[in-house]
Amino acid sequence: MATTSTQMNRRLFLKSSTLAGGGLMLGFSWIMSCKDQKKTVGEVMPEDWIEVNGYIKIAENGMVTIMSPNPEGGQNVKTSMPMIVADELDADWDMVVVEQAPLDTDKYTRQFIGGSQAIRQSWKSLRQAGASAKYMLMQAAAEKWQVPVDELSASKGELSHAGSDKKAGYGEFATAASQLEVPAPETITLKQLSDFTIIGTSKKNVDTQKIITGKPLFGLDHIQEGMLTAMIVHPPAFGLTVKDFDASSVKNMPGIKDVFAINTYADDYEWQFFDTNSFLDLVVVVGDSTWEVMNAKNALSSNINWEPRPDLTVAQDMFGRKTSTKFPAGLESTSDHDRKMKEMSNQKGNERRKDGNPEKALREASHVLERSYTAPFLAHNCMEPMNFFAHVTPERAEFVGPLQKPEFTEKTLSARLDIPLEKINIKMTRLGGGYGRRSYAHWLVEAGIISQRMNAPVKLMYTREDDMTSGIYRPAYRATYKAALDEDKNLTGLHVNAGGVPQSPLYANRFPAGTLDNYLAEDWTIPSNITVGSFRAPSSNFMACAEQSFLDELAEVMGKDPIEMRLELLSRAETSPVGDRKDYDPARYRGVLELVRDKSNWGEEKPGIHRGVAAYFCHNSYVAQVLDLVMEDGKPKVEKVYCAVDCGIVINPDAAKNLLEGAVVDGIGNAMFGSLSFENGKPNKKNFDDYRMIRMLEAPKNIEVHFVDNQMDPTGLGEPAFPPIFPALANAMYRATGKRYYDQPFV
Repeated sequence: MATTSTQMNRRLFLKSSTLAGGGLMLGFSWIMSCKDQKKTVGEVMPEDWIEVNGYIKIAENGMVTIMSPNPEGGQNVKTSMPMIVADELDADWDMVVVEQAPLDTDKYTRQFIGGSQAIRQSWKSLRQAGASAKYMLMQAAAEKWQVPVDELSASKGELSHAGSDKKAGYGEFATAASQLEVPAPETITLKQLSDFTIIGTSKKNVDTQKIITGKPLFGLDHIQEGMLTAMIVHPPAFGLTVKDFDASSVKNMPGIKDVFAINTYADDYEWQFFDTNSFLDLVVVVGDSTWEVMNAKNALSSNINWEPRPDLTVAQDMFGRKTSTKFPAGLESTSDHDRKMKEMSNQKGNERRKDGNPEKALREASHVLERSYTAPFLAHNCMEPMNFFAHVTPERAEFVGPLQKPEFTEKTLSARLDIPLEKINIKMTRLGGGYGRRSYAHWLVEAGIISQRMNAPVKLMYTREDDMTSGIYRPAYRATYKAALDEDKNLTGLHVNAGGVPQSPLYANRFPAGTLDNYLAEDWTIPSNITVGSFRAPSSNFMACAEQSFLDELAEVMGKDPIEMRLELLSRAETSPVGDRKDYDPARYRGVLELVRDKSNWGEEKPGIHRGVAAYFCHNSYVAQVLDLVMEDGKPKVEKVYCAVDCGIVINPDAAKNLLEGAVVDGIGNAMFGSLSFENGKPNKKNFDDYRMIRMLEAPKNIEVHFVDNQMDPTGLGEPAFPPIFPALANAMYRATGKRYYDQPFV
């Protein structure tokens, strides 16, 4: 057993025993995330529960409920996070029930998902929650049995005392435990890793039964009596806004209640970090049913006149840092973006890191390898389009739907609707796809404005076309690499110049920073009114491809094996690093490369198989991949992917493997086919009939996952396996075709 000290104050603990029938509730406001759903336990669910903390309730029959504050977006935190609590609690997993908690910033902190941080940020606090609850139960049992507490043991929801053979379930002591003083957090004893009985074992997704049987889980499933349906007509191009419209004929269509214009954010409003929206002035159609509203929306579109929008500069609060963002006027085209990005990549950028004298190394080099890489805008294409239910009255504002960061959106709602925070209630549903798209919940604000205007409950729904054409994309990027080589083909310097529309993808202190005496990293941006935002592994999803594709080509020029060349660089970073800034741990980076090399039998020739390798660090985790590709009828086909991962302790192996497999398939699809371009502000694609997605037959036949067993605290997992699959595919395709792939998509 290990005692873990924390910086948490005892006053952060809340305790209550107010539930009828007795029981225990212990509230830990410092725990950030955890959730799950009802299991089949084979007995009647009890009516009376004893809450052991903000996440735990114990019923008198021994059943344990764990509340989950964070949204579930398919990354399986709704199963894995309760496993952490249950293990330290020594609960019987078959007696665990988990419920989705509503937004409650008084009880919970960091009640959102993003950046693959859910497990990492809550690992210690979730463990301590379970351990604290168990200790209080043991104290209650020790007092009742008149035995020393340190002579008690706990296992699968049961306490026992070996000396007296006394034994009883948790439910018997829950009420008594609720009367005890909460133990000081810094004195709580946590398990040794070797004592885990739930963590590290595979548990089935607790939502599986509901998912496969079509039970209500998602925002679109939510129905309320008297609910109206609303849809929005967005401008047809970025850079346009509403001039005027004629709704007279539409208002008389069957089932239509009203047609009106709204403004998402007030002119004097200071935008929060996630307050991103492409079109602030919108035209709304409200009616009785989806079909009636959709018909009216389509009819209304031809009766709206649009005009160019002027430059827009908004004040922003970026988590306390005051800044402003400019959305320039104009109708932008991809051809202009490409020209500007090429011009910028040939100019001096903003210097983000410089070691040694890279300019001199390039001037004096016997050979310079220079390559540029590009990537287009990408749409998220969540399977469930954006939607939210809102019922705003003078007394209260109720919201139900899918979003990733409710506690930030709540502040925006309060400001826009002029409603105190304590009167706003947001209930979170399972996300029908996310990875950044549902961070920017402007549609929730829109739903609130519409409900307030209609004085009725309203469900706002975006069509697929609305979702794909109204913004928040992965930015368009370009990166140019230059490597200096001496006459013996030794690498003497490296220069990377990267930027994008409208964001830079550069991570100046990631690999290979710290491995070379002469290194320069610069970046730049091009302002745009095309709104962008987080996309699975933001920026990393491009920089990994550019960096690892370049290193592969560089290794070939140097006459070295691509894995051994990377290992040589990492060895330098490990033994004699250059500079004092390095985002990555070279030993852990080296570990995944060596693991994937060994597991894939790298270097072994396989007839007809063309192999590519890549490795990348992001979201605190390390992933290396080897991709096996064959050519069928002149087209690339991925046969197998080997994936080596260092993410620390793996909570739920099957779920982790599934998450990595999904990242691999997702990455291959985006690398091969993903693309969105613009002509005079208008997206060239608006639905799945022209936005190419990966298909079943194009997915790898086999994905083999291997985890590094280092017993370190868990780190990110939802995003890290996504970036390196892009260059692994590009490098394999080169070996299959003899052609290097510099521009996405590859096919």
